[in-house]
Amino acid sequence: MRPSAPQHPSLGILVLIATLLATLGSNLSAQSSALPKVSPELEKVRAALDKYKDPILAVHDGYFSSVGCVEYPKGGHEGTMQYAPGGMGVHFLNLQLIGPTLDPAKPQVLIYEPDGDKLRLVAAEWFVPVQAAGGTRPVIFGKELEGPMEGHHPLMPEGLHHYDLHVWLWRTNPAGVFAPTNATIKCPKQGYSFAEQAPKLVDAQAH
Repeated sequence: MRPSAPQHPSLGILVLIATLLATLGSNLSAQSSALPKVSPELEKVRAALDKYKDPILAVHDGYFSSVGCVEYPKGGHEGTMQYAPGGMGVHFLNLQLIGPTLDPAKPQVLIYEPDGDKLRLVAAEWFVPVQAAGGTRPVIFGKELEGPMEGHHPLMPEGLHHYDLHVWLWRTNPAGVFAPTNATIKCPKQGYSFAEQAPKLVDAQAH
């Protein structure tokens, strides 16, 4: 009796494996292309902050959650910040980083979008209180911070007048990478979600 010939995978199985590998590759490519296109400088910032996709690591490094998810469904109006209707998300603030000097690698705020029982990192924010700015409007990435404005009620005291700049490093923003609100950000309909009014503009010279 002749020894039986070794069994080889059928052509159909090989085709199936190739299809699965191609699908996996296209999914990974799609995930990569889903990141917003930013300048080389901001690409470096994003790479340095990617570790904070894990919000537990953010807490470990001193970023603490403000709990509430913030959105501005009506946007801004005269006398307030001219926000386009949209959301911001959940802010994690690092008090140790607040001061007059801004560091591209050390945003004062990380912003997450609730997604079921997870938090997705979508943006970073550079934040300077008016009193810390010392009469000079802060600048980072060649952009002046917006404001000065009142604190974002109810999660901040209205008297906390400040400048800030949002940078949407992980979520495409139809209004632009530096726009304060993002129409794609959605807060849950239940729990700690706040449909806020845009903060009023203030006079920096009054401080």
